Amino acid sequence: MRIPEAVLDAVAQLNAAGFEAYPVGGCVRDLLSGKQPHDWDLTTSATPDEMLAVFQNDRTVPTGLKHGTLTVIKGDVPLEITTYRVDGNYADGRHPDEVTFTRSLTDDLARRDFTVNAMAWDIKNGVVDPFFGQEDLKKGIIRCVGDADTRFTEDALRILRGLRFASVLGFEIEAKTATAMRRQKERLGLVSAERITEEMTKLLCGKAVDTVLDDYRDILAFFIPEISPTFDLQQQNPHHIHDVFTHTLKAVAAVKAEPELRWAMLLHDIGKAKCFTVDEDGIGHFYGHASISEKMAKDILARFRLSSKQSERILRLIKYHDLPFPNERPMLLKRLHKFGEEICLQLLEMQDADCTAQAPEYRYRLEENQRIRDELQRLCDEQACFSLKDLAVSGDDLLAAGVPAGRTIGKTLERLLTAVMDGRVENTREALLQLVRKEK
Repeated sequence: MRIPEAVLDAVAQLNAAGFEAYPVGGCVRDLLSGKQPHDWDLTTSATPDEMLAVFQNDRTVPTGLKHGTLTVIKGDVPLEITTYRVDGNYADGRHPDEVTFTRSLTDDLARRDFTVNAMAWDIKNGVVDPFFGQEDLKKGIIRCVGDADTRFTEDALRILRGLRFASVLGFEIEAKTATAMRRQKERLGLVSAERITEEMTKLLCGKAVDTVLDDYRDILAFFIPEISPTFDLQQQNPHHIHDVFTHTLKAVAAVKAEPELRWAMLLHDIGKAKCFTVDEDGIGHFYGHASISEKMAKDILARFRLSSKQSERILRLIKYHDLPFPNERPMLLKRLHKFGEEICLQLLEMQDADCTAQAPEYRYRLEENQRIRDELQRLCDEQACFSLKDLAVSGDDLLAAGVPAGRTIGKTLERLLTAVMDGRVENTREALLQLVRKEK
């Protein structure tokens, strides 16, 4: 077990003062899975006042003393330490109205969400596991501690947390837990958009996202009802062998596990149901679906309250997800001018994922996209001119050459940039000013 010195020191300080103390929850789950935890939570028999006395010479933050939590910072490692407690009623469906401190570790573990998160680590004797979390961890099962309906009634966010763990860990959800999730899904309406978004983003970036969202599409549709019309919507098109929703899930799983890309893939075809037509040959079409999907996604992302920067990027990726990238130098330079290198590469990532989720005979596009990607990289490496800042002349140069001040300057610079990208003129000061004189 690779336990940081900061954790060992905190446990030792509490033990020396006569209190029990253990790493608990997700960090124990990760350690038992062979992963190094990013965050460390401890649980202790010490009350908040007793903790403050033990760590009086350390830097501390009173994170939530009312609920028994103190953050102790050792070096650059923050440790969230919480008193053993039993939770009272959850009137708001998210937070206990009151907590009762206890000296029983088992009572504390009994209030936690899932068995794989209800384990503690005894530094001397190993795992403390009264609810058989190790067994579920080995079998790859997400199971509630105690009665599942009670756990989700206490805190509805646990429903989405369970789906997130299943997606990230690749686990199955135990039958009674799954049934309770579905039964209690409308309680997710009690949870803030920010918390929903945090869990949903982690779920989307999980390795089993397609399986989880397919199995629990009814829960997904609770907070994204616009996605329901894509369920089982057959595309009737030779490019597609899956219905719209199945295609979407396969595309989500195929794209890089980056939040913006995963969100964009989830919503890239959400407008298809609104523009589905069938031609005289029985072939299905979705003309204009990218624009419709972008408009629908704008409303959805506003509900999730993603940052404006993230939302703008996701909406742009959706709007242009099927924009072609002809492998010709002038066109690629214009794509770089319009989007920049990062978005160009993200659009190609989306097109790769889209292609992977289509009929196999169209996979040749993956090789074409790789050639385009290589060419984009070559253009960037050679510092090809595709933005105004790369032009060999400036506005001052144009003023000196007799171009009228004002909007004419900007329009002239844009024309010069287009001429350079088209290969009609070299990007040198002399050549560009000569073209300006010729146009006068």
